[in-house]
This record gives sequence, structure tokens and C-alpha cells, in this order.
Amino acid sequence: MTAPKVRHFRVSEQPREELNPLISRSLITGERTMLAHVYLKKGAVVPMHSHDNEQITYVLEGALRFKIGNGGPDGLVVRTGEVLHLPSNVPHEAEALEDTIDVDVFTPPRQDWLDGDDAYLRGGASGGEG
Repeated sequence: MTAPKVRHFRVSEQPREELNPLISRSLITGERTMLAHVYLKKGAVVPMHSHDNEQITYVLEGALRFKIGNGGPDGLVVRTGEVLHLPSNVPHEAEALEDTIDVDVFTPPRQDWLDGDDAYLRGGASGGEG
């Protein structure tokens, strides 16, 4: 039996994908988990969406206002040093209240992001992390 492959990454050296003028990201993907650094300029909007992937969002810098579409808190602001957990299939939207860097962890990895099948993030001046 072969040992699992251990990999080491430097976030600063990961390629950054520009999704639209206000949002870019870099991805690190394992077999069952994905980590995304998402860079949102003030005013960026992630349209309401949901996905089967469980999501944890950790805001490193800035602030995001979330709208939760399943009767959860509306207008929940997540700021520097705070974390939001979104269970699978919970509709949500996010708006960057200021320039923001967040780390999103997904399990399983977002196949739509890996395939580039995430048009909701790629159109025009708004869009965002999912």
C-alpha cells in the first residue's frame, strides 16, 4: 500500500483566477476538501445560490454581509476574524462591505468551480465566492 501524497503550498504562489472585475480566487484542492482564497472588492455581490457542499467561510480581512435564504439571519455581517458555517443546500448571498479576503473551505470540493461551470460568478461587475 502506498502512502498518501503529502503536498505543501504557499498561498502567495498559487495562481489567482479573475472571475470578474471585483472578484478573484485561488484554489487548493485535496481529494475530499477544497480551500479557496477569495478576494472581493468593495461592492462585489455573490448572487443567491446554494450547493450540496458544506461551506465554512473565514474572513481574514474586511467584511461580508450575508443573506440567508432558508429563514436564517438576514443581513448577517461576518468581519475580520469571524467564521460562518453554511450547511449543505442552504441558499445564501454575500456582499463585500469593504475590500475583503476570505478563506472558504468546501467539502466535497466544488466541482463547478474546478470545471469553470460557475457563470454566476463570472458575469460583469458583480459576482463572488460561493
